[in-house]
Parts: sequence; C-alpha cells; structure tokens
Amino acid sequence: MNRRDLLKALMGGSALGTFGGLQALMSIPAHAAGDPSYKALVCVQLFGGNDSANMIVPTDSRYSAYQSVRGVLALPKASLVPIGAQYGLHPALAALEPLWSRGDLGVVSNVGPLVRPTTRADLVSKTARLPDNLFSHSDQQNLWQSGGSSVLGRTGWGGRLAEALGPDPVFAFGNSGRLGIGSARSTLALPGPGSDFAPTGLGSNWGGHPARKAMLQTLASTPRSNKLMNAFAGIQNTALSRSASLAPLLKVSPSNTPSEILNGPFQNLSGALDSDIARQLYQVAKMIANRQSVGGNRQVFVVAQDGYDTHENQLTRQGDLFAELGPALAAFQAAMVLLGMEDSVTTATLSDFGRTFKPNSSGGADHGWGNHQLVMGGAVQGGKLHGSFPELALGGPDDFGVNSWEYQGRWIPTQSVDQYIATLARWMGLSDAQVLSLLPNLGNFTVRNLGFV
Repeated sequence: MNRRDLLKALMGGSALGTFGGLQALMSIPAHAAGDPSYKALVCVQLFGGNDSANMIVPTDSRYSAYQSVRGVLALPKASLVPIGAQYGLHPALAALEPLWSRGDLGVVSNVGPLVRPTTRADLVSKTARLPDNLFSHSDQQNLWQSGGSSVLGRTGWGGRLAEALGPDPVFAFGNSGRLGIGSARSTLALPGPGSDFAPTGLGSNWGGHPARKAMLQTLASTPRSNKLMNAFAGIQNTALSRSASLAPLLKVSPSNTPSEILNGPFQNLSGALDSDIARQLYQVAKMIANRQSVGGNRQVFVVAQDGYDTHENQLTRQGDLFAELGPALAAFQAAMVLLGMEDSVTTATLSDFGRTFKPNSSGGADHGWGNHQLVMGGAVQGGKLHGSFPELALGGPDDFGVNSWEYQGRWIPTQSVDQYIATLARWMGLSDAQVLSLLPNLGNFTVRNLGFV
C-alpha cells in the first residue's frame, strides 16, 4: 500500500468523520514539511485496564482455545479484522488495519511491570520478586507511569525523559497522573479545542482579566529573598509565558471560522470531532504541525481515554471505547502522513494491566497483569507482533495462578514496562547510559531494546 492509498483508506469513512476536513492538510506550506531533527512521542493511556485479549485475537489453530475459555466474551471469528494470517483485530478497530498493512502499526505482546524476568516456576518456588501491589488500579498505573517497581516513585518516566531531552515539559491533554512529573519540572496540562487556556491554579477565565494577568506576571518576575518563593515565581512566569504563546493555537476549534484558525496546515479545518480522545489527538496534531512556534525538537505528549475497567457488560463497553479509539488513532496518523511527519512521531498505548482471560459471571473480566500494547508510526517495525503471545491455557506456563482455584489467565508478562519504555526512549535519542539512568530496573534484563521502533 503506497502513501496515496493509505491516505484514501484513512481519510475515508470513520477517520474522516473523526477529524473532519483533513483534506486541507494536502496543501502543506514549506515550513511544515518533514523535519528530520524533530521527534515526538505520543502516549495514549487507556485507563482501567484494557482487555487486550479481545483487542488482538489469534485466528489460527489457537482460536478454538480462545473461544473455549473466553465463553461469553469470545468474539466471532468472522467478525475479526485480519492482520496477517495468524491474528485479527477487534472489529471496532477496523480503521487501523490499513496501518498494519502498510507497516505503520505493530503490537508489543504481553507487557507489564516486572522487577526482573519472572516465570511461573519462580512463582511456584516462591523465588519471584514481584512488583508492588499487583492487580490494583492506582498502584499499577503508578508503576506504568513511574517506570519502576515501587509505587512510591515520585517522578514519572515521561518527565525524566523530557528533562533529559531538552527544555520542554510533558504536554498533557488528558489525565497524565505522574507520567509527566520530572525531578524539577511538572506536566503542562493543556485544554481541548475551543476551551479557554488556563494554567493550573490561575482559574478558567484568567485571560479575561488583563489587570490580574499583569499582576501575576509582575509577581512572578519580582525577585525575593526566599529561595522557595523565587523558584515558584520562576515556574509561574514560565507558565504564563508559555500560555501566551500556546493560547491562540490551542483555542482553535474545528467550528471556528477560517479567520480565527492559525495559519498552517489546519487553516481550513472544519467539521466536528466526535470523541474526547479524538479532540485530544487533534490538539497534539496542531502542536506538531506548528512545532516551530511551540519550540523544541523533542516533545512528549499524553492523551487519555477512561472506561476500560470492564468487570461487566464488556463486549458493549469495550466495543464503544474502541469505536472511538480506532478512528481517532487512524485520523491522527493520517494527519502525520499529510504533514510529512509520520517518521518523526511515534504513538504508543499504556494501560494499567490486562484482564483475566477467563470471564467472570457478569459478562466481564477481572484484573490481570500482562497486556498487549499498540505502537504506531512510520518508524515502527509494523505489520508484526513483537514478543511471545501467551499460551491460551488456564494453569499453563503463562498463568499467574499456581493452584487450580487461582487459574484465571492473568498472564505473567514476558516483556517488562522498563523494556517497552527503554525502546521508545532510545528512539527519542537517549544513549544506553541515559536509558539505564532513566529506568534503574532495566539493568535486571539482558534484552534492553525490544526492536519495535
């Protein structure tokens, strides 16, 4: 599939409906062409614990084992969207199939927090060293976001990565938790399209009060004898300055008239964005399209989608979420292709944990451990699954349960969060030494680059 065919596939149907009017990007000004010195990492947090056993399903001889154990949660084989000869995507993610065919979408299999490589034999012999508080939402989110084995980690790997890369903070359009917190820098939380820009703590209508704004700027720039107050004032002043430069860009909404829309590839964008995750990705696309105005050549973005804690009615609930996520990701990638930035932007999902392979009695699944993740972009080694797929057998070699009453299909991760993050960090430009400093537990793993990007 060539570039034009990909654009036709992605900009037709649901992807076009999600971003509306992306054809305007076909007339890209020279300053917005691909920039080999620029790279951006877009983290898509799927809060609640995405059931990836229904996101990627084996369609070969393993399907019968899948169907037998999944029971009421089993997706009909005929409904799955083929991605190669062995696997199928959830039908609501059909918009992503062209990316897989082109090689811009891959799956990293069975990823989760690990202190060191761990097998079922380690669990049986009680020699395993486990991460803190497995199966807890808040704790596992903290482990994914901090890039460590302790839930007490104060900083996030995204914040530490951003500090190692340059002056920019992590830009968050959705809940970022501690992901973007660095040792001396915090996440910059930004609004959706059409919203007033308000730095945290300044109120939603701060920009409408010039006198208050001037007072805050004066306060922030006035030296004091108190070092803590000086530090706070500096952060405040930086936030105010950054808000002034980003406000015109970020307030632009697809419903604005062309005269209100920032010059550049989104100049004539029109139409409605139909989901929160699409609106967040639209904002990220605008910042990448206007990266010269934003400044910096290494940036980390965070978007988020809630609702994946599917203890009940999972088929409907997950289907609805994927029906928003798939078209939004496809439209975002179409925007990157049109900008000529597809090789410079990598998008990766993160989620609390997978869910039990065995369903519960409420038409859902309970908290698991290992989880498959999607990675997307021109630099991704796509069209393939990276890592080993769990054996679909309760009580099998990948099952966390060591006694028959514990057999639920909570897959023991075969690839760690640290390895996953390290692979992305290397692509962003960190050296081996910097990556080890970023992720201290990485030293427990022989393989430190999973090779998916």
